[in-house]
Amino acid sequence: MALSERPAGRRLLGRPRAPKPTYPPMSFRKWWRTLGWRHVVLLVAVLFALYPLAWMVSASINPIDTLSGARLIPAGASLDNYGQILDNPPASPFMSWLATSWKISLIVALANVLLGAMSAYAFSRFRFTGRRVGLLAMLLVQVFPQFLAFVAIFLILDQMGDVVPSLGLDTHLGLILVYLGGAIGFNTFLIKGFMDSVPLSLDESARVDGATPTQIFWRIILPLVRPALAVIGVIAFVTAFSEFVLARTLLTTVGNLTYAVGLQTFTLSEYASRWGQLAAGAVIGSLPIVVTFLVFQRAIVSGLTQGAVKG
Repeated sequence: MALSERPAGRRLLGRPRAPKPTYPPMSFRKWWRTLGWRHVVLLVAVLFALYPLAWMVSASINPIDTLSGARLIPAGASLDNYGQILDNPPASPFMSWLATSWKISLIVALANVLLGAMSAYAFSRFRFTGRRVGLLAMLLVQVFPQFLAFVAIFLILDQMGDVVPSLGLDTHLGLILVYLGGAIGFNTFLIKGFMDSVPLSLDESARVDGATPTQIFWRIILPLVRPALAVIGVIAFVTAFSEFVLARTLLTTVGNLTYAVGLQTFTLSEYASRWGQLAAGAVIGSLPIVVTFLVFQRAIVSGLTQGAVKG
């Protein structure tokens, strides 16, 4: 058979592969100068970040109620502290506190994303009187930390409770409204930056097809800024879950406490010497945040890097 009559597949299969490039071995000095010191810095940073977690896990499995241990895995390690917490004794309802924090944080995160996106859409796409002044006013309010006004917030909720008991002190709904009032301004400004990067030509094309502003918001804008919304939601969830000052001021009943306040109350109660249970409670309380980051890690990475490259 002539060479020109061979099937194309046989010519491709018979073609020799290009040899892999070979590089001269790198000396230790050059490796250390280019990559080695970075590995050392990264290892030190990882150990620095994981040491508190390892310390708390070690204290949670220590049968002796102490926070100081000579070994990472203590002698006679057991899960008795976790079992005592999961039994949910009336004096220390850890799981009830965890469910309360999960509920409040989830509602705050969803409401922050929804209200912030709607407000950012108005500032990004509409032109109205007071638009610039309103945006700057929201940013100015964010300069002052929310806990500076906790006395005024306490008095407002105390008076509101006389009219609407579900919005007064020692209510979860009142705490949720306080959390929302302190974060929507910053979230609006942040989401607006992402919405500004969405071309206006998409809105115009949708209007030509007969779409209303509401349809444009839900079907076009929100899907395009979804990574940014995921970042806002995770930040709002973690912030609300770990917030302490306002929750400690506005919630008083043991059964209504959040997890952070509950742990502090637990340390001041008659169980103050049970450090093993306290460490186990801290480990269990960190699980919702870890799970949240694991679930949304891809959206977080894409949201943080969105808009970094313009083409």
